[in-house]
Amino acid sequence: MSAVRVVTALSVLAVAVASALPAQAAPTGPDDFLGAPGTSTMHGDAASSDTTPLAGPGASPQQVTVLPLGAACSTVLETSDGLVVALCTAIAGRAPTVYLLDPEQMRGGPLAAPTAELARMPLAVGGLLGGVYAYLDDADRLVIVDGTRTLLRIGHHRDDDGWRLSVDEATDLRGAIPDGDSVSGLVPDTTGNVWFATAGGVAGYVARDGGARTRLLGEGVANSISASSHGVAVATTHALYQLDTGEDGSVVVDWRAPYDRGSARKPGQLSWGTGSTPTYFGPDSRYLTIVDNADEKWATDQQAEYAVSLQVFDSESGEPVCTTPVLTEGGPGSENSPIAYGDTVIVASTHGYPYPAMPADAGPSVPESAPFRGGATRVRVGNGVCGVEWNSPLRSSAVPHVSLADGLLYTVTRRGADTTSPIDGFDFTVVDPETGHTIGATPLPGTTAHDTLQMSGLITTGGDYLQGTVTGIVRVGP
Repeated sequence: MSAVRVVTALSVLAVAVASALPAQAAPTGPDDFLGAPGTSTMHGDAASSDTTPLAGPGASPQQVTVLPLGAACSTVLETSDGLVVALCTAIAGRAPTVYLLDPEQMRGGPLAAPTAELARMPLAVGGLLGGVYAYLDDADRLVIVDGTRTLLRIGHHRDDDGWRLSVDEATDLRGAIPDGDSVSGLVPDTTGNVWFATAGGVAGYVARDGGARTRLLGEGVANSISASSHGVAVATTHALYQLDTGEDGSVVVDWRAPYDRGSARKPGQLSWGTGSTPTYFGPDSRYLTIVDNADEKWATDQQAEYAVSLQVFDSESGEPVCTTPVLTEGGPGSENSPIAYGDTVIVASTHGYPYPAMPADAGPSVPESAPFRGGATRVRVGNGVCGVEWNSPLRSSAVPHVSLADGLLYTVTRRGADTTSPIDGFDFTVVDPETGHTIGATPLPGTTAHDTLQMSGLITTGGDYLQGTVTGIVRVGP
């Protein structure tokens, strides 16, 4: 799949697919406290839909430029003034750094790319990759909790000496987050409170006046969190929760829905449990979805009949809406957040992906390793039924995103055999989300030195695709 090259009639197809996608609504609720739509969070919005209102580069061959930074760039975001803020972490020592970049300089080709860096700011080491999840607020400040358990709002400013990054606000959370714990995810709610969840199972929020309220869930949190008008969604290693603020300001559990976490961590996942950041979707965010971590069920011919399933819940009540096995023709597990728009959910497999490092508390996987076969599934939700529309052999090595503007799915795929090796290459890949068929691919330079490591890409307002790798950022665009 990843070796497929460009086919013709792409512009006609893009228009046809775009007409089948719902229009992007104006931001409401939690998104009012985020930056520009589609570019201010890793997953596109507070609902973690992994969609964007911006058009991508399209499926024809593209120019590729590499910005080497010597670090894994897990979060790449764009401010309202067209600059890029990237959170990158050196693999050795896990030291995180915030970079301010000029994407126009990356358009100038490989010689101009090094001039893209405008400023940088080192941060204290936190969890995996030094802290992965952050977002841009409505003042274009990067909101993140660093390794000292301090909530930072990092702004970018220009003076006579050029651009600089600065901590515009800092809130000490040492009284709310235990020593040795680290923040797994954070998101604003409908009133501007900053919600967070920690690896150790503490969930809470920082109010706009700086006060923090927390609740111990008692179950680990290994992925980011999401928000809608219904509340804040947290997927622990055992259950899906929806949280809200009580009348007295306390953290309350609206509902808790256990899911099948299986008997062990799967290879290609970073924790024993769901790998999903939970995703709200549907009219008024009526649905909330994750992929579980169920064990394989075996058919009589000893071929896996199915393993993991998509679980869809009612956001208001927490009652199950529907479920269906997914990734039945690919690897049976996913570390990625589901893509969701309208009544559609798309899930990509990460089963067997060869991560170079694991969290200290990840525990052993069963089996110890597995081939990276890839795979993706599209599901349509309606009338209480989850209906599978297609399965694809897509071998995605990044978090896929769907553009609601051009109707295309963008990701990076990994070339090579199912048994991965250091010489595997990567392609910028464009997929028709209506059919699951790859309609274009552009080779990326290098081998595993440019591994995209299941990290999330960014479609910019200029139509470029920026993808973090283990050594920096790759730009794909006209």
